[in-house]
Amino acid sequence: MAKKKSWFEKLHDSKDLPKVVKLNDQAKKHWKGETMVVPAPLEVDEIMKSVPKGKLITTDVIRKKLAKKHQTDIGCPLTTGIFTWIAAGAAGEEMAADKKNITPFWRTLKSNGELNQKYPGGIEFQSDQLKLEGFEIDSRRKIPRVRDFEKYLIK
Repeated sequence: MAKKKSWFEKLHDSKDLPKVVKLNDQAKKHWKGETMVVPAPLEVDEIMKSVPKGKLITTDVIRKKLAKKHQTDIGCPLTTGIFTWIAAGAAGEEMAADKKNITPFWRTLKSNGELNQKYPGGIEFQSDQLKLEGFEIDSRRKIPRVRDFEKYLIK
């Protein structure tokens, strides 16, 4: 049985990415574009790393940044979401090893401002980290979200 890859190994396995793909007719209609970039995991991590204290980013903003970088109409929603999870997992491994200067994954929210239960430590850890940075968490919903998150988004 093959050894399971660590989050760090997954983050550094680009699988020949990034790549730009032309969308088929159905996808063009759905995504309202002609081309899409499938990013590399490290590209997503690099964007997540760039979010300073006091600011936030969503997966949608990451996708827009990737599309601009690669001059495409959209960034792939599926791989971008998966790669935010991988970047968070790798940062969690680094945290467990007492490394400093890790990717501040807790500042990356789902597109609607919700916290991500798949991140290391779950919603509780992400909520605690965001509160330490001065953000208010609205816990009235099934999945908590950052109150007024749009005001804090990086462009």
